This record gives sequence, structure tokens and C-alpha cells, in this order.
Amino acid sequence: MPIELRRCQRGDLEELSALFYHAVHEACRRDYTSRQLDAWAPDKRALLGREDLVQEQYALAAVADGRVVGYGTLDRGGYLDHLFVHPDFQRQGVASALCRQLEERAWAQGNEAVEVHASITALPFFIGRGYQVEQEQQVPLRGEILTNYRMKKGRQP
Repeated sequence: MPIELRRCQRGDLEELSALFYHAVHEACRRDYTSRQLDAWAPDKRALLGREDLVQEQYALAAVADGRVVGYGTLDRGGYLDHLFVHPDFQRQGVASALCRQLEERAWAQGNEAVEVHASITALPFFIGRGYQVEQEQQVPLRGEILTNYRMKKGRQP
């Protein structure tokens, strides 16, 4: 199934929010408790107030058959804020395509590195893309503590 990458729009927020919820609750359940997952993605509408994701960041949607199956966002400083793929489309190159495009954007913006705070679940993906762990973090969120990893990838020569 061909995947098209396009810029996210404000009208995508409802679909992105549902995708975010499913990706967190299904893909990350082996690495986090149900309480941690609920703190991270409390409901399917959690991103509806996050217009900054599509207005202030470089936000890409991966679309298959007219449906958003993944998305990623990058801020001007080279921070990869979100990278989520619907569980039905994981391990099919969607995250890699999104990440590659976001990294290219970071380099085009003049950033010397891309930084991400990767979940336990996403850690192997980012290691495989050449990111280095800088620090394990314990992040408080809605009364829970979630482990993630601050990672960085420098510009490739």
C-alpha cells in the first residue's frame, strides 16, 4: 500500500488525536502500565487543543487510502516532538519515511542535530536510525512517572 507524506493541517487534529491515543495505548502497553498510558494519552481527544503541533511546528502526516496512518512533528530547533504510527501500520516503513523527512527538514533549517525524547518502546527504532542516548529520564506526567530517553543524532556528512 503506497504511503503519501503531506503537511498536516488544522483539520487533521481529530484524526491525529485518535491515532496518538491508539499508538500509545496499543504499541506501548508492554513497556508502560495502564496508569502510565492513561497519563500519557488520557483520551482520543487529547490533542484537539494542540494546534501548535500543526501551526508552529513542521508537521507531516503519512496517508494511505485517504487515512492518516502516522504523523511526526519537528520544531525549529531540531526537536522531534511527535512520531506516532497507527498500530495497524507499524513495521511497514511509515515511521522511517516520516523520520527521514523530518531529519531532512532539520538539516535544511540549519540544525546541527535532531533531538528526541524517545519512549522505551521507540528506543530501538531511534538507535537503529543512528541516534545516541544522552540520558535516561524519569518524567512526571499527570501523577505518574514515565521513563524516556533523551537522544540526539548529529548531521551526517
